[in-house]
Amino acid sequence: MIINEKKLKELLIRKGITKSDLCKKIGISSRTIAKISKGEEINDNVVKKILIYLDASFDDVVETNHILETLEKERLFKISGGLYHETQIRLAYNSNHIEGSKLTEDQTRYIFETKTLGNLPSDISLDDVIETNNHFKCIDFIIQNAMMELSEVFITNLQFMLKEGTNFATTYGAGKYKVLPNTVGGIETTQPEDVSREIKLLLNWYNGLKKVTLENIVEFHYRFECIHPFQDGNGRVGRLLMFKECLKNNIVPFYIDDKYKVQYYNGLKQWKTEKGYLLDTCKFGQDLYKILLNYFKIPY
Repeated sequence: MIINEKKLKELLIRKGITKSDLCKKIGISSRTIAKISKGEEINDNVVKKILIYLDASFDDVVETNHILETLEKERLFKISGGLYHETQIRLAYNSNHIEGSKLTEDQTRYIFETKTLGNLPSDISLDDVIETNNHFKCIDFIIQNAMMELSEVFITNLQFMLKEGTNFATTYGAGKYKVLPNTVGGIETTQPEDVSREIKLLLNWYNGLKKVTLENIVEFHYRFECIHPFQDGNGRVGRLLMFKECLKNNIVPFYIDDKYKVQYYNGLKQWKTEKGYLLDTCKFGQDLYKILLNYFKIPY
């Protein structure tokens, strides 16, 4: 469970006690208080101790993450036609299409719903189909592990999951950093020998943030794409990580609609001089996701 720090502070003030008093009275460590400040997951038994001591209810202090709870419940119970269902299709179709997949949204939906290929046109590559199915698995992975702190292992596992079974994986391997220099949109990226170091620096910055905002998540994405750590799959992995981090931090998540990929790429190119372009594109993606949330009556 996640405790809302602001709610906890207000409750402690009303009770006339400090965080230090709380630690002493119920036998919890200052590290636990630090985790609350960072918005990290707290052991259920610790949460219960806090609630009992403060004579409070869950709603008084616990952060309710309706979107993540809904996605996880619908995934677990294989509920079709809901938020999880639409999230899978829209994220997979748009993110893959941005990268050149020829599968249509209807074909993507058919693969997800029937777990079969149907009568696909001859110009659809096998890798497009494999990566679409792999993308479904990636979304399950980020929903299940939404509260996990980002790490090199998490990121490389995600890329492995996306590329497993493709021709690319046969040539370069999956879940491994690039071995050849690459560019994105004609822009030079981090050299292969420097990737691990730069990813570590990026993670140290991001994981050290006290409170993560939408702008922090988008900046992480920009810096990740500048590193471009893999030979392929960087854009899709990067967008999956943004979705995950929005879920973790109880921020309305988003997807980049393929129709606005030009604005998305321009936003990445211009981030250093004008952050608003990329932020506005991501906020528009939030608006698209809010349409789904409103339809399914999920508060946010």
